[in-house]
Amino acid sequence: MTQTGTIYLVGAGPGDPDLLTLRAVRLIERAQIIVHDGLVDPAILALAHPDADLISVAKRRARHTMPQDAINALLVREARAGRDVVRLKGGDPLIFGRGGEEAEAARAAGISVEIVPGISAANGAAAAAQIALTHREASSVVSFVAGQCQSLTEQNWAGLAGKGRTLVIYMGVSTAPQIAEKLMADGLAPAMPIAVIENASRPNMRVLRGLLAGLPDLVAAERVRSPALIVIGEVAAREDAAIARITQEQAQ
Repeated sequence: MTQTGTIYLVGAGPGDPDLLTLRAVRLIERAQIIVHDGLVDPAILALAHPDADLISVAKRRARHTMPQDAINALLVREARAGRDVVRLKGGDPLIFGRGGEEAEAARAAGISVEIVPGISAANGAAAAAQIALTHREASSVVSFVAGQCQSLTEQNWAGLAGKGRTLVIYMGVSTAPQIAEKLMADGLAPAMPIAVIENASRPNMRVLRGLLAGLPDLVAAERVRSPALIVIGEVAAREDAAIARITQEQAQ
């Protein structure tokens, strides 16, 4: 009788292989099959065993290589065939990674599942850009929202951004105009600082700063592409303010 394998839901972090957990590295290196997102960095996939099967289930706006139900079925099928399956996700599996859905599918099928956390995209991007998501002088609350969903206009974001708060938006590049309009309609000041962090922790990382009202033009003019996060709040401008203060002090 074939022994059932285990499904491992593994966080790949923001992109840099050095930011993987030791548990993640060990599982990737020994995995028989790796089912990975499209945004997982090639340098991380290069850690896989040469004989491992690598299956991409990349998702793009309005186009999924494989529907979520099919991904769930694939994971269960391979585990029932006796293979240990690593489901590799950018960031952390349980933050906009559908890890909860895949864990539920595994448990429903009687398959053993383990969740290996990763550095979330928000934490990794903020650290790489040296933006403190919380700061005693600027923010004591952080909220994460998804900017790409069918019901974006119907979501209630009131109170998530503003003085003393930081809002981090995942998957918001393509909906930047709607996001800016939505937040300003809810009363957020057009001059609220924002930062767009593209390819966080990778050699081609960019950190673009501006104001909320100019977010759509910034994204369009700079041709921002995923993976990218949008940080909205006073913390997004603290580095600029600190540099300005130091420059002023040196000039005196």
